[in-house]
Amino acid sequence: MPNQTENSNKVNEKVDWQKLADTALLVRRDIIKMLGIAGSGHPGGSLSSTDILVLLYFHFLKHDPKNPKWPDRDRLIFSKGHGCPALYSVLARSGYFKEELLLTLRKLGSPLQGHPDMRKLPGIEASTGSLGQGLSIGIGCALAARFDKKSFMTYVITSDGELNEGQTWEAAAFASFRKLSNLVMILDYNQYQLSGRTKDILDMEPVADKWRAFGWLVKEIDGHSHQEIFEAIQWAQASKSAPSIIIAHTTKGKGVSFMENNNHFHGVAPTRDETAKALKELGENEAEIQRIVGMIK
Repeated sequence: MPNQTENSNKVNEKVDWQKLADTALLVRRDIIKMLGIAGSGHPGGSLSSTDILVLLYFHFLKHDPKNPKWPDRDRLIFSKGHGCPALYSVLARSGYFKEELLLTLRKLGSPLQGHPDMRKLPGIEASTGSLGQGLSIGIGCALAARFDKKSFMTYVITSDGELNEGQTWEAAAFASFRKLSNLVMILDYNQYQLSGRTKDILDMEPVADKWRAFGWLVKEIDGHSHQEIFEAIQWAQASKSAPSIIIAHTTKGKGVSFMENNNHFHGVAPTRDETAKALKELGENEAEIQRIVGMIK
């Protein structure tokens, strides 16, 4: 039986909050280990999207790691492709590939590229990283479900910097016009992008009002509260009149004190010492910290 099929849409199901919290912690450790060893990558946006991905993959998504192309699976389009270490971790911990592969991130010949490649790794629905394209891809999936009379949902995780892209707003208008209620967009709203704060580069506020004006259903949440993420996804699944957007207010670098709201770590991997410090903050045992640090050149 496909993994997670019994989890989706169970409004009254008892949730193991501690297990979800423990999983999010493991994913954050994975991110630091992967990036420390790789010596390059994007810690900030990977850490900010962790809780969203954990709730989706370990509670809501209908998916089957043993059959990644199962036709009735839910689709997850990770539009902010540079944050893929978080996605790779949840895929590995869901069973799509061996966890040991995580430490090959960005290595020559590794299927774990700096941006997701659907040709090289199971569980990747779309090759992303050219920012602003994910919502359009998600619309294609949602339309296909409607045409094929399928019940699967499509989720798109996007970044606030992507709201600068005109393609995002063209797609938003189309999705609303077609009333794609099987489409859910989750905005990882950490309020930073490559070169600084979003409000200083191209202020898109009021973001919620813009999406309402485009005909979307809108909910704003704390993007690190598992309870709020859970309730928001349930709300989006129940919406039948229009596409939904969950504006998840997040913290860039969440979970590592010296990375939080520090845009230096948008696209700079932690050094050997920073890797050790981050893993210690995340509660990793000393033997494992030394093993990882020993792998960093």
